[in-house]
Amino acid sequence: MKKEERNVIVIGHKNPDTDSICSAIAYAEIKNRITNSHHYTAYRAGSIGPETEYVLNRFGVPVPPFIDSVTTQVKDMEIRRTPGISRETTIKDAWEVMGVSEAVTQPITEGNKVIGLITKGDIARAFMDAQDSSFLGQKKPRYLDIAATLDGRVVCGDAEAHFADGKVLIGAAQVERMREAIEEKDLVILVDREENQIAALEKGAGCLILCLGAKASEEVKALAEEHHAVIIETALDSFSASYEINKSVPVGAFMTEGSLITFKTEDDTEQVRRIMSQTRHRAFPVVDAKGRYVGTVSRRNLLGIRRKEVILVDHNEKSQAVDNIDDANILEIVDHHRLGTIQTLQPIYFQLEPVGCTATILYQMYVEKGIEIPPEIAGLLAAAIISDTLMFRSPTCTTQDKMAAGALAIIAGINIEEFANEMFEAGSDLMDKTPEEIFFQDYKKFHFHGLSFGVGQISSMSSQELERLRTLVQPILRNNCGKNGIKMVFFLLTDIRNASSELLYAGDRAEELVRIAYPDAEYTKDSVILPGVLSRKKQLIPAFMDATETV
Repeated sequence: MKKEERNVIVIGHKNPDTDSICSAIAYAEIKNRITNSHHYTAYRAGSIGPETEYVLNRFGVPVPPFIDSVTTQVKDMEIRRTPGISRETTIKDAWEVMGVSEAVTQPITEGNKVIGLITKGDIARAFMDAQDSSFLGQKKPRYLDIAATLDGRVVCGDAEAHFADGKVLIGAAQVERMREAIEEKDLVILVDREENQIAALEKGAGCLILCLGAKASEEVKALAEEHHAVIIETALDSFSASYEINKSVPVGAFMTEGSLITFKTEDDTEQVRRIMSQTRHRAFPVVDAKGRYVGTVSRRNLLGIRRKEVILVDHNEKSQAVDNIDDANILEIVDHHRLGTIQTLQPIYFQLEPVGCTATILYQMYVEKGIEIPPEIAGLLAAAIISDTLMFRSPTCTTQDKMAAGALAIIAGINIEEFANEMFEAGSDLMDKTPEEIFFQDYKKFHFHGLSFGVGQISSMSSQELERLRTLVQPILRNNCGKNGIKMVFFLLTDIRNASSELLYAGDRAEELVRIAYPDAEYTKDSVILPGVLSRKKQLIPAFMDATETV
């Protein structure tokens, strides 16, 4: 079965760590191998840190594309693939194109760029106004287009020239009376009376249209050549020719141009809905990121819009999820954290296990489904486990994590201890990062018992590096208090080698919360030393949860 074009987003939390990125990549790989429905693509909801960058480069895996929101966009709407037409297209051809596509609004393009619009209403109004015999000459159609509109052919004269400034007449009168009516450059509709044809040319007519299959004689053609006139032959009768001829006018004569309302495929539909409500237009052109015409959308297309389909890995907290997660259709969640605040519209596949890393769960999936793990994916998953468990020192680490990491390391061809040292050293290299980038590299928001606070964390094998980082992040810590509803901000500086963390804090009642959670710890100014505390998830947050009940 051929996979649908529709894409499913597999994504971790904001400010992604190594587990969040690597697990998204691995789960997308699993889904694409075991399903024949949609295509699954790993994305990221933030910038990657140096540790993750090292891991991806080490195993030759590209960085997942970034998205900051999963709200519906124009590309999620049913875009009507109405073909664009040129400004030289005749009204007749444009009407036929609109009839085939059942469109009421027709984009006019040039070099695949939208330059104008014409609607069926514009065409109808144009014909209602076409009462004057000089109407056609004012719009200046090409003789070639006049012939095509009348299902005829140009048999004499310059087909590419334009009929301009003259009137349209039917030469049904006596020759003398006809001579009185014809002026230079006029277009005269005739049949097979040669004397009328000659008289019209002698009076300076710019074009003769011979109806009912009449043929121009050699004498008439020679005279037309002498007067630089055009002759068109058609099988239509005079009445039909006079009725149809105005349809040869190019759409460029009536199109709306300048200040056109167009939408990009990446535009949010909420913005589209607002703009649509403020204008009378029924359909609007859609262009891609390079401004190339794609199709049209209308108000009706908003009704059947498709939500983005998303799989969440390594989180199930709404505050940690990519923006506008409520607008998406969540299909699955694979995580190793506590139950969070994500809500879904229908029952979903939810795999939550008390292990130290989401990558461990994905390793188990590979084994359970009997899927061979590619070496580069094995390397990513091993790196994620080593990172999340701080090389098995974290209290979150389980036997399953150690077993999974060992098996994955063999497939990836790495030595765990050597690789861990390389990875943590790369993760500690933050020389090119701004203090803000360092602070938000692994930062999460939490909400308990009416309190909202943020917690960041940096881990390093070097205590000297952590001391330098403390100087950098402390001002950022204080500056973020009170922003986005966050009253307290905390930051863990985790020393992997010595299995200890220094917790920085700032904000209203932050110290009170910490002292309730850790009454016997060693306090300094604006920080506390927490021996044995390595895990934000399993140690710090549970202690804060208990403490918030009394703050």
